[in-house]
Formats: sequence, structure tokens, C-alpha cells
Amino acid sequence: MRLLATGAAGFIGSHYVRSLLAGAYGADRPSAVTVLDKLTYAGNRENLPDGDERLTVIRGDVCDARLLAEVLPGHDAVVHFAAESHVDRSVDGGGAFVRTNVLGTQTLLEAAVRAGVERVVHVSTDEVYGSIREGSWTEESPLLPNSPYASSKAGSDLVARAYWRTHGLDVSITRCSNNYGPYQHPEKMIPRFVTNLLEGERVPLYGDGRNSREWLHVDDHCRAIHLVLARGRAGEVYNVGSGDELTNRELTERILRLCGAGAEMVRRVADRKGHDLRYSLDDSKIREELGYAPRVAFEGGLARTVAWYRDNPGWWKAA
Repeated sequence: MRLLATGAAGFIGSHYVRSLLAGAYGADRPSAVTVLDKLTYAGNRENLPDGDERLTVIRGDVCDARLLAEVLPGHDAVVHFAAESHVDRSVDGGGAFVRTNVLGTQTLLEAAVRAGVERVVHVSTDEVYGSIREGSWTEESPLLPNSPYASSKAGSDLVARAYWRTHGLDVSITRCSNNYGPYQHPEKMIPRFVTNLLEGERVPLYGDGRNSREWLHVDDHCRAIHLVLARGRAGEVYNVGSGDELTNRELTERILRLCGAGAEMVRRVADRKGHDLRYSLDDSKIREELGYAPRVAFEGGLARTVAWYRDNPGWWKAA
């Protein structure tokens, strides 16, 4: 298999590529992997392995149709990670999110059709569903996004569906809960709180801290993506969750304990505009169809993540 992974110098994509090249997914070893990444602030070449002759890294934009026309031919499959993904940045300005997430997805899928690519997985987010007070979203739940980021990802999901329905492209969509793990940019909640505490700085907790999220280790997420790539059905959406749901206040308390800090290190800040109260996924579909189950228990995964940031200050201080 010759695979193209877009945006794979970032957090989730680089974990997937490292795992794939290391043989973590069994017999599905690629003959070649091409990473196409714009290498913005969130992409880091150091996140990817050196010295593996199967790996090619190309600096480029998924909105560049001419570049995609050159790169895509000869690839059997695409995993599309490339996206602007930080909600706070999208609140400050949504233009880059619509461009990369919607136009970039359309440009990529158009190029995939023209190049005769056999298989595509489009990586999305649970945030496209909006907020849910009780219960959990299924793949049939309506898309009710509330942030410019989430709306741009919902738009990209609809573009992917259209390319399946109109062009017959073999594309599946994954929607995951909040990820955590090593190599995550320190603008996101867990690494930001951990690195702040390691630097002796207080952590900013939005509002009353009641906002609730489901947390998924990046390794479990990437295994799910590969299962969908290998055995997922065309035109289908697969939710990927963990069942580990915490309020932001509960998560903050756990991070404080792991960093040896007290409650005085928390500062309350004004809540974010349009801040969704709760996310929760029903992922029974991927569990029943593809045999997915998370393996990383949250307590241990969070502890190892905190230890990674403690042991790698050079990485996050340069980010």
C-alpha cells in the first residue's frame, strides 16, 4: 500500500504515521508513506521519524490543486488529517478554518477522484454535533455545530459525503472525541495546563468548569482510524469514543495532582463564546462492526502524558 497522509506532521497524524511505519497495525505495513503538511505552527517535522526510506515529507497546502495533481497519482489510499483545529483561534477569526477545512477537503477529494485513489478516510470531530445535555450522539444525530471550527468540520464532512454519493469515491468519515497524548501542541487544554504548571504558572479554567468532554488517547484514536481505513464501509460515518468523560474542573484537579500543584494554581477566566456544555459519543457502531475498543485507561494515559511533557521541555518550549 502507498499511503498519503495530509497534515501528518501534527499531533494525531504524526502518531498515526509513526505507528504505521513501526508495524503497530500488524500485517498492514505500507510500502511507502507520503506526508503532505503545510508545516504551520502546529506541524513539526521533528514529530516524524528520520531515516525510514519509506517516508517522504512534502511541504504543501491541501488547497493547492496543482500540487495535489502531482503528488496523488500512484497512491492507493489517503488519510486526511489536515485541518485548522483550535476552537479559540476560530472564535478570533474563522476564515482560515473555512479555507483549510472546507476548501482544502474539497480540493483534496477532487484530486483523489481524478487520480483514481481507491480509498480515503476523512478524520473529523465530535464537535460537529454541537452540545448534548443527556445521552450520547450516534452517527445519525443531526449536525448542529456551534463554533466556526466545528462548522467548518461539519462542512468538510458534507463535502466528503457528496464525493462518495456523486463520484462514487470510497470515503469514510471518523468523528472522535477529545484527544490527548504526547506531541500535542501546548495550545490545547491538557498540554497547556501541564506546561503552565511545570513552568510555575497558573492554569486558566473557563467559567465554572462544568463543561464536560470525553477523552481519548491518541493511540486508541489512530488504531480506530486504521480499522476504518482497512475495513470501513464507503459513505459511512464512525464515531470513535472512549467512555472517559470528565468535567473540565475534574480534569484540572487530576492534572494538578499529577503535577504536585494545589488549587491556588487555578485562575478562573471568562467563559469562551459559544462554549458547548457537553460532548458524548455512542461508538457502538465501530465496536460492533470493526471490533474497536479503547485500550488506554485514562488515569494511566494521563499520567504518562504528563511525564512526557516533563521529560521533553525542549519540544514544547520550541512549539
